[in-house]
Amino acid sequence: QVQLVESGGGLVQAGGSLRLSCAASGRTFSRYVMGWFRQAPGKPREFVAAISRSGSRTDYMHYADSVRGRFTFSVDNTKNTVYLQMNSLKPEDTAVFYCAAGSSWATHISPSEYDHWGQGTQVTVSS
Repeated sequence: QVQLVESGGGLVQAGGSLRLSCAASGRTFSRYVMGWFRQAPGKPREFVAAISRSGSRTDYMHYADSVRGRFTFSVDNTKNTVYLQMNSLKPEDTAVFYCAAGSSWATHISPSEYDHWGQGTQVTVSS
């Protein structure tokens, strides 16, 4: 079983930055897909970014159009932690952000592809 714990959310003004962390523990795999999703009140869970890794190598990376150029996904294998650096934040980025772990890149933008989820962390961007 894989456990994921997010941290780093908070309140920030528009144009500001936050870095989210997602620490993984339990059973891990040499090949995996990690994703970030977000969910605003009354809206479905939305894909933000995903990465496909084989050991220490990144095979694929994908960002949603709405965050490309502003958000950056990174991995620290030594800490079993992934990060989402979020810059130039906008009020429409306000949501609960979740990290998730799965195994198939083919459907990485779909929440249903992921087997394990963190508890979520709130990001609020004020105008």
